[in-house]
Amino acid sequence: MEVAQQQQSEPIGQEDENEIVTENAAFVHGDPPQVGDGPPKVDSEVEVLHEKVTKQIIKEGHGQKPSKYSTCFLHYRAWTESTQHKFEDTWHEQRPIEMIIGKEKKEMAGLAIGVSNMKAGERALLHVGSELGYGKEGSFSFPNVPPSADIIYEIELIGFDETKEGKARGDMTAEERIGAADRRKMDGNALFKEEKLEEAMQQYEMAVAYLGDDFMFQLFGKYRDMALAVKNPCHLNMAACLIKLKRYEEAIGQCSIVLGEDENNVKALFRRGKARAELGQTDAAREDFQKARKYAPEDKAIARELRLIAQHEKAVYQKQKEIYKGIFGPAPQPKPRQNRLWQCLIIMWQWLLSIFYRLFKREGHKSD
Repeated sequence: MEVAQQQQSEPIGQEDENEIVTENAAFVHGDPPQVGDGPPKVDSEVEVLHEKVTKQIIKEGHGQKPSKYSTCFLHYRAWTESTQHKFEDTWHEQRPIEMIIGKEKKEMAGLAIGVSNMKAGERALLHVGSELGYGKEGSFSFPNVPPSADIIYEIELIGFDETKEGKARGDMTAEERIGAADRRKMDGNALFKEEKLEEAMQQYEMAVAYLGDDFMFQLFGKYRDMALAVKNPCHLNMAACLIKLKRYEEAIGQCSIVLGEDENNVKALFRRGKARAELGQTDAAREDFQKARKYAPEDKAIARELRLIAQHEKAVYQKQKEIYKGIFGPAPQPKPRQNRLWQCLIIMWQWLLSIFYRLFKREGHKSD
């Protein structure tokens, strides 16, 4: 694949317009921490958005709020308020939801009111009355919601596009979706350079949302190469940020997405190796670095990481050696040769005396 080969030919430490390789910290949207399986406990002030919709902020957002016909990308979990039964979780599915404000489904009316009153990056808890949810009938397919059920949403607004006509991803051509994702990626790079890290990460995540698995599955040839040239750098940028944030498991996941498309991607191998090394997965990290070196033998960053692994293993061995020495005590020292000689002479003397004693005793018996 031409795009992949071009990417691999670049040194690991070289920055280009497609990919941010600087390892500065950045905010990353991951699966939010959750205690148990019920809605999170929130102590913030309750804001009444509608007679049937209230909101409590879990994490503040930034910038403007979406207007009518904005295309919003969001994650959410949903529970029935009376039974605390969770019936939907987009974080678990790892697939953000797309919603156009003013064109949402009837059962999403309360959710849309909440989204239209949120800022990009904001996370909130919504309480929605059944009238603005699944109503008196409920839903007996997917999701399974009982009749007249009030709903609790834990929601995060990843970001939104301001569009007058409210064009959904499904109505866009392949060129339009790839172009929209590329603009998000470039906006993310610009924000990253300005150290507006939270905003940059939201742009990368929205870029990836335009290029979802269902869309990528339909592409082939030139269009697939174009889409991967946008999608892969976004995952690699997020991996670099996650490593800086010490969220190594998530960084491994981002690199593995890229390696699923391009198993020899040097930058993905390098960053996954760094994350694995930080987790103490030394053998797996060494395997990643060695494979990366196979395709970039002159790269100094790869060689440095392999040296660090070797130094770390040597230090661990020395430390273990000291620990075992303290447990079992000093090794026994060999006795001088002279002492051994005296011991041999003493044994021989004792042996001779025993022979004389036996002979003397035998002669005594004969005389008797």
